[in-house]
Amino acid sequence: MVTVGLAFISALVGWSATAALAAYAQRRPGVAAAGWLVAALGVTVGLSAGVVGAMFDFGGPTFRLLHIGISLIGPLYMAWGALEYGVRSPRGRFTSRLFLSAFTIVPLVVLFVDRVGTRFGDSYPALGDHYDLIPRFLVNAAQILVTVLLVTALAAVARRASANRTTDLSVLGLVALAALLSVLVGRLGLGAMGPVLMLGAVAALWGAAALAARPRRDPYDEDDYDDYDDADEDLDDDLLEEPVRRKRRTADPYDDYYDGPPVRQAPPAKLRGVITIYTLAEGRGPGFDRLADAVVAQVSSREPDTLLFACHTVPSAPLQRIVYAIYRDELAQEEHEQQPHVLEFSRLSTQYVVATNVIELSLSGAAASDGLAAMLMPR
Repeated sequence: MVTVGLAFISALVGWSATAALAAYAQRRPGVAAAGWLVAALGVTVGLSAGVVGAMFDFGGPTFRLLHIGISLIGPLYMAWGALEYGVRSPRGRFTSRLFLSAFTIVPLVVLFVDRVGTRFGDSYPALGDHYDLIPRFLVNAAQILVTVLLVTALAAVARRASANRTTDLSVLGLVALAALLSVLVGRLGLGAMGPVLMLGAVAALWGAAALAARPRRDPYDEDDYDDYDDADEDLDDDLLEEPVRRKRRTADPYDDYYDGPPVRQAPPAKLRGVITIYTLAEGRGPGFDRLADAVVAQVSSREPDTLLFACHTVPSAPLQRIVYAIYRDELAQEEHEQQPHVLEFSRLSTQYVVATNVIELSLSGAAASDGLAAMLMPR
């Protein structure tokens, strides 16, 4: 009965943590939060199957659900969320998503259909005691990927100069602890200690998500807002990390000696454009406008491959704002979307916006005066 009680408590806490992570993901949306939510849901479903197994002895279905949750889905998506949280490189994130797909689909199918041993008890069974060679190999490979993702995320945050580095390392440390405990229980079972350690894993993941979602000092708070320059200075000093940058593809080797490229360059190919139409809540226009002014200034000074980024009011529709952006190419658009000031703008603007429409554009022809970009985007 002790094992049943502990299993029930761990499952109950797991469902509570899953609900909390769903709230955190809504408060501070992002890929990392979504990954941790999937991990929490997978672990909790497995722990719920563990309650049934502890009460009536484990069988094939409860054994499979337990290990799909705590040995595969939980650790894998914890680690992937950690990488999305800690790594800024779009290429690194894209590569991790490819590996995530492969190491989710194939092991998941095998763990569902491969035969398992038939001698079970009422305590958490170790994965290796009942699965054959192929499922064990796939889970081992997935857990190696877990280690690689966690180490990569920790190394990226440790190398990055950021005012929030201590907090970020704490978040990743808690996620790593949760993944370690989940893998340990899956490999060893550990009898009555299994539910206790899984309780610790769920609590660690819960704490990591809460720490990541904790509001930071908001430079756009109306109570603290004096003027545009103060908001911009706060944004630089306290909020943003080092922006994602790349060397321009059209850069000339003489640029390093002559303070930048020539004034006139060949027109870029494959320009990308995006029009975003925001519908604001009644009376929220001034707050959104201050927010937009600050992010426009950051884009202008930090994103050389964002060729144009402007926010327009609509005289005939005072509750609408239109943001028009032109990017050098698709990669420039991806890098813009990963910038810390853009992510923070997306998070903070939700308190002013009731609807958003996005229109993707591909430039087929254009004419503009030489001074337009300089007027709209002073560098």
